[in-house]
Amino acid sequence: MAANIGHRLRKGATSGVVMAAAVAALAASQAPETIPPATDNTGGDQAIGAGDSTSPSGDGSVTGDSPYYTALPPLVTPGKPGTGTNLPVITGPAEAGIPASVYSAYKRAELSIRSTDPDCNLPWQLLAGIGKVESGQARGGRVDANGTASPPILGPALNGVGFAKITDTDGGAFDGDRVHDRAVGPMQFIPSTWATWGQDANSDGKKDPNNIYDAAQAAGLYLCANDRNLALKADLDQAILSYNRSREYLNTVLSWVAFYERGTHQIPDGTGVLPVGRSDNGTGGNRPRPTTPLPTVPTTPAPGTQKPKPPKTSPGTVKPPTVPTKPPVTPPVTPPTLPAVARVARLVVVANEELTTTTGSAFTGFPRVAAFDASGKPVSGVSIRFEIFGATDSRFAGGTTSATVTTGSAGLATSPALRAGEKTGSFTVRATVVGRTLSAAQFAATVTERTADTLSRLAGDPLSAVSGTSFTQQAQVKATDKGALAPGVTVTAVIVTSKTDPKESTEGPSFKTTDGTTVRTLTFKTGPDGLLTIASGDLLAGDKAGTYYIQLTAPGGGTTFIDLTVTAPATTDPTPEPTPSDSGSPEAAPSPSTSPSA
Repeated sequence: MAANIGHRLRKGATSGVVMAAAVAALAASQAPETIPPATDNTGGDQAIGAGDSTSPSGDGSVTGDSPYYTALPPLVTPGKPGTGTNLPVITGPAEAGIPASVYSAYKRAELSIRSTDPDCNLPWQLLAGIGKVESGQARGGRVDANGTASPPILGPALNGVGFAKITDTDGGAFDGDRVHDRAVGPMQFIPSTWATWGQDANSDGKKDPNNIYDAAQAAGLYLCANDRNLALKADLDQAILSYNRSREYLNTVLSWVAFYERGTHQIPDGTGVLPVGRSDNGTGGNRPRPTTPLPTVPTTPAPGTQKPKPPKTSPGTVKPPTVPTKPPVTPPVTPPTLPAVARVARLVVVANEELTTTTGSAFTGFPRVAAFDASGKPVSGVSIRFEIFGATDSRFAGGTTSATVTTGSAGLATSPALRAGEKTGSFTVRATVVGRTLSAAQFAATVTERTADTLSRLAGDPLSAVSGTSFTQQAQVKATDKGALAPGVTVTAVIVTSKTDPKESTEGPSFKTTDGTTVRTLTFKTGPDGLLTIASGDLLAGDKAGTYYIQLTAPGGGTTFIDLTVTAPATTDPTPEPTPSDSGSPEAAPSPSTSPSA
């Protein structure tokens, strides 16, 4: 907020002698040196000196050059107690304590902007210095639980009476004034500036200049505009002057920045020191600001200061031409450029909102979004992060679950190629603006099994084996889907006893698994050529002879049978026992003896 025209003295400095002593004391306490107005204005910002008779309009600054608080820091700084003893007092009461919510907003804005624009080197103490000068840290921290000033903070009507003349631009939405604009909130944004730079830093769905979190974030982005590096003195000065185009304002802010850099502490909200010493003396100004440059009014020189008149020339004497003096040219203030990320108002899905593929395959469509500003224009140069969420082994190219892409000239960003793993099911791809809290654009993705509508036997049918052994032939099947080979298809094999009533058999052949166990249901996967092979030795005949079948089925409807025949081992007649040979037969037994005769 610019200083009121003609009112340049600080509170307590009632004479030139006191002011001189005060400035000397401030320099002794290591406060920032006062910067005199440049005669050629090489800094690029119009500086208002004590003797200026006109002020710039408020166009191009945050506050419309509204009035601000002129109180300077105490000479006893928080980091060096006692250094100001017996020195003249420059300002009214002030202290190093910053209300907790206000302090939190400054720190949060610093961290956020350092993550998105590290080259700016924004210090939170700069926001605190501006916040002190603009509103006395939100009137001593009078904010509610959400950080919103209560009551709202409003500057005087910018009606051209002592300030810039800015007619209403917001229909009174922010400042309640339908005739003229007013600076609003803890960081004193005029509505037209807030319309461009407003932020929703506390994620409540509103961009509120009276909210300290929203206002601090917006102020930080504004100060960092035009690729400024605030670690450089020239850029720092230009940033502050672009906020309010007054040298006194610059010096006052720098004094508070240096004060806070020496140390500060948090205090409860609502207990801070109320601001004092406004640049317009609290009157709202008493002199209109002309909308066109004032004409030069000739004045009567004081006695003894009249310049001698040039001698009259005699007739015929050629009078040398008068060379006009060219007034110094004041370069215009460069309007700040809002960073691309801050201009994004919404992120929308452009294509491929629903993605589908089969296991092990690439998704045919890529998630694509567009970034737009509040007027619906595309925003280029914005970083968009695509992330995979859900129980899935699908990955972006390179095997990652996230990827960052920058929007092009049409505001479009397309994710890298997305490929499914072996896990079926659904998951989500989310797209977000890096460094912002806007709603994410979401894509639904589904992975299903690969299919085959036809399974054809190629070799090894039928298979035969003797019970108690294993089948020695191999069986091979080709899987196709819509006439094309179907690689990677899961095929289920079940040993059954009937083609018309295919139920798993409880006896007979079985599959031998890698761990040595036997099962009658097993899954196989077709190779890159769409072929499935049941190797010899992997199928055991079992102990019961008979006719069996392997039923093969695939997702997509493909099915076929392989015949199995198990036979019993062959049987032979037993060898007869050898009979005794006739030769060498034993002698005949003697006949029984007869009774002797008498």
